[in-house]
Amino acid sequence: MSPASVPATGHPPQPAAHSAAPDAPPAPSGPPAPPAPRTPRRRTLLAFLLLAAVLVLAGAVVLSLGVGAKFIPFSTVLEAFTHRQDTSDQAIIVANRLPRTLLGVVAGMALGAAGSLIQAVTRNPLADPGILGVNAGAAFAIVIAIGVFGVGSLPGYIWFAFAGAILTTAAVYLIGTSGRGGINPLRLTLSGVALGAVLTGIGSALMLVNPKAFDQMRAWNIGSLDGRTMDVVLTVLPFIAVGLLIAAACSRGLNAVALGDDVATSLGTSVAATRIWAVVAITLLAGGATAAVGAIGFVGLMVPHAARWITGPDQRWIMAFSVVLAPILLLVSDVLGRIAVPGELQVGIVTAFLGAPVLVALARRRKVAQL
Repeated sequence: MSPASVPATGHPPQPAAHSAAPDAPPAPSGPPAPPAPRTPRRRTLLAFLLLAAVLVLAGAVVLSLGVGAKFIPFSTVLEAFTHRQDTSDQAIIVANRLPRTLLGVVAGMALGAAGSLIQAVTRNPLADPGILGVNAGAAFAIVIAIGVFGVGSLPGYIWFAFAGAILTTAAVYLIGTSGRGGINPLRLTLSGVALGAVLTGIGSALMLVNPKAFDQMRAWNIGSLDGRTMDVVLTVLPFIAVGLLIAAACSRGLNAVALGDDVATSLGTSVAATRIWAVVAITLLAGGATAAVGAIGFVGLMVPHAARWITGPDQRWIMAFSVVLAPILLLVSDVLGRIAVPGELQVGIVTAFLGAPVLVALARRRKVAQL
């Protein structure tokens, strides 16, 4: 540039404002706006859907009380609770179907909540409560109770099953958190799978020594609501209730943990404490349900996915829908098992038939690696 072309101010000439392309978008005036929060209309819709699910659950309860080897009309079901009489139908409802239905509701709530928690903690959409070794630990404890202590009744070995579930989960947690880095979802998953495989192998070997003594474990291993009494319901109810309260308290923290450990810490969430309380809740929920009804699979896998499709990633809504939808699935599966074959099909078999296609579909998804 020649000196003559430089203005008197000594500064080079600036490009004219009109030289920019006329269709260029205006420059942003500040930082990008944060994503819009969930609108009140969206929350209202979710609340309405949750209420509808509760009504469906009430219908499933009535269906479970009335349908079976013998169909009992709804009027008779209602009279069993309002005008008690010494009739065979009312005796069937009160002594057999009522405990079975209540246990289906309680165990379903526990399995649904435990499934949503474990998928959030491990960030594994294919995880279910058995991945922490809960089922294997409970089954191994029952083998010890029957083979070593001679316990032969469900009210007797349910405590062994619950203790085995708790001890196994504690061992998995200690193994998964050892070493550098503290709590790691991948180590928790691998520790649960490995320890569960070891306990399952040892338990199966012990069962082969005396097969007749372990005939009663067959229905428990498959998963069943039949043959349970109110004592079983009352035994596991306090543990499951405490687990549900802890799970509800963990939901907000799990939302932050899903964003990453660093982001969660910057938001004021204690990542370690959130995961520890989540593991405690999983132990109480899955341990209580497994001890009471056996190793029922796929409920904790299918239901949280269905809830997530409805609600989105908010763990609080996922938890709420899982607690309602899982008992519906368990009760409807139990009713189908009663009428599908001339005898009775265990509920664990029905949920396996329903869950296997879901598991295949999930495994074929591209974004199945983590939540």
